[in-house]
Amino acid sequence: MARRRKPSPVRQRQLGMAERISRWIFKTIFGLIWWVGLRVTVVVGLVLGGATLYYYSTLPPMEELLDGRDSGSVTLLDRSGETFAWRGKQYQGIRSGSASPHLINAIIATEDRRFFSHIGVDPKGIARAMVQNLRAKRLVQGGSTITQQTAKLVFFDNARTLERKLKEIPAALAMELRYEKEDILSIYLNRAYLGAGTNGFEAASQRYFGKSAREVTAAEAAMLAGLLKAPSRYAPTRNLSVAQGRGEVIIGLMEDQGFLTRVEADLARANPAQLSRRAQARSGGFFADWVMDAGPGFLTNATAEDIEIVTTFDPKIQRAAEEALDFVFETKVSESSKAQAAIVVMSPDGAVRAMVGGRNVGSTPGQFNRAVQALRQPGSAFKTIVYAAGLETGMQPNDTFYDAPITLQVAGSRDWEPKNYTRDFRGEVSLTEAFRHSINTVAVKVSERAGRERVRAIAQDFGITTEIAKGPALALGVSETTLLQLTGAYAGILNGGRRSLPYGMQELRLKQDGSVLMGADRQAPFRVLNETTAGHMVYMMRQVIDGGTGSRARLTDRPAAGKTGTTQAARDAWFIGFTGDYVAGVWMGYDDNTPLKGTTGGGLPAEIWREAMIRIHEGLPVTPLPEIVPQDSAVVAQTAPLTPEDQQAQGIVERVLDSLLGAPSQRGSY
Repeated sequence: MARRRKPSPVRQRQLGMAERISRWIFKTIFGLIWWVGLRVTVVVGLVLGGATLYYYSTLPPMEELLDGRDSGSVTLLDRSGETFAWRGKQYQGIRSGSASPHLINAIIATEDRRFFSHIGVDPKGIARAMVQNLRAKRLVQGGSTITQQTAKLVFFDNARTLERKLKEIPAALAMELRYEKEDILSIYLNRAYLGAGTNGFEAASQRYFGKSAREVTAAEAAMLAGLLKAPSRYAPTRNLSVAQGRGEVIIGLMEDQGFLTRVEADLARANPAQLSRRAQARSGGFFADWVMDAGPGFLTNATAEDIEIVTTFDPKIQRAAEEALDFVFETKVSESSKAQAAIVVMSPDGAVRAMVGGRNVGSTPGQFNRAVQALRQPGSAFKTIVYAAGLETGMQPNDTFYDAPITLQVAGSRDWEPKNYTRDFRGEVSLTEAFRHSINTVAVKVSERAGRERVRAIAQDFGITTEIAKGPALALGVSETTLLQLTGAYAGILNGGRRSLPYGMQELRLKQDGSVLMGADRQAPFRVLNETTAGHMVYMMRQVIDGGTGSRARLTDRPAAGKTGTTQAARDAWFIGFTGDYVAGVWMGYDDNTPLKGTTGGGLPAEIWREAMIRIHEGLPVTPLPEIVPQDSAVVAQTAPLTPEDQQAQGIVERVLDSLLGAPSQRGSY
């Protein structure tokens, strides 16, 4: 066996020198790293400690952090005192010690399983999140603890930046030093946003389930905890099935971490959380928006307090109106139709009970409300105001007028020749007959004889604030107005001729102690029409339903009165009427003014009105109409159609009589 040669002395010296150099380099580098690392650690420690002390010094007592809102909320109550809508940031306080154990467990299982053992920051949780994100090649899990999330809610906005994430660390450490774990959890329970305008789990539980967070079941707790990931997406009022699916995931986490047994978890999956009846209804949104806009802004949309508004809203009547609209559109309108409709229901004194601002719409606040915001021509529905003006000047329901072609001189324009909808003429008719069949020529004559200014004044006294045309065409409803205003005018007729301005708020008060800040702020009603005129108008409007253009609105169990309205080219169709108990107005049309096909006010709007009134009056006793039946009939019976020559002769006679009776000069020439 060959012997290894011993290195020469020179070689040994060379190897020793290399080893010493290597050791020196290693020690130098290690020493440099240690020197830099130690100083960096000291600096980071000082900065972290200083930042922690800074945040610690700014933390108030825990109770002051429970409500983190910068504005108040509005809760709207119906006529029975039940909540039907919410606006603003809803908040109701709860402590972690009094919350349902299922809720605490669901939050811990979902957000921070090591919450009760870490110091505010969880390195294991961060490492676990990094692994999950790397595996998924996208951000699927965050490493923030509940304490860090609470610090974010207290100190920072929602911007996702590296700077904010770094600042969360000393803020979280400060909270851990300042508060007990239960206190931090209480702050989190009250400040987390959970969709539908709710801040905190108590407000969310009341909003979605109609119960306190102290009482929620495992399934309900899982749904609430599931909202933390994406409140808007998982809100059960937006999509219940999606919210239930997210809740099932949370139930699985609770089972995996031992918060639920297998039997309990299976039971929770088999009985997923359901919305309360009030949350399911999702009705009254248009009404709520209207009341909010009508009230003083500093107490409604910009309130700094929690406010309650007691309203005139009736959920039963609202459901009846919505069901009627859906029924008619589902059974008598093409599925692809883009036509819109609106409904207003009120009591004779103007108290609005229901409002539908459109169809196929959700419950998002601030949607376009066609009952209040849409300015449309009322057409013949405005004739009720015209005839009321005529009766106020002494005309009688049985007075006769001659339905024949007329020509009116309009200053600065060419002569105007109004046409009837049917394009024919009936000859001599009573006012009642002309109103029943919505004869245009007679309506114009009544307006001219009564005086346009009188017509405009009565319309304004009844609460129509939109601009009214000054020319003779005002008699045919060419002036735009809203469904709410015109329905309010009809309510005034039912109210014995006294103005009935629509109102929805009865009382506005502080939620905390019930202190009343504002009443209904209603203007005292005053008489617009004398009682006889109002009674005669009710009688004439009843004839419209009993045998005129509004016959499709007839009710079988009680008397009703109303008036149809159709504008040029059928761009708008109206029916407004009342029983002895309620006034209802219906408008139908297209938002872009596309003409309706085969629809007049006496068609689908009258049917919607009828369906709504049947449902509204179910179980109610019959209230008679306050009508006054005229004593004598002066209508001349027409046994045969008049010839053109006879019509011309009658027109000459009528003009002579009008002149002798002193008709106003501004009415032009017939």
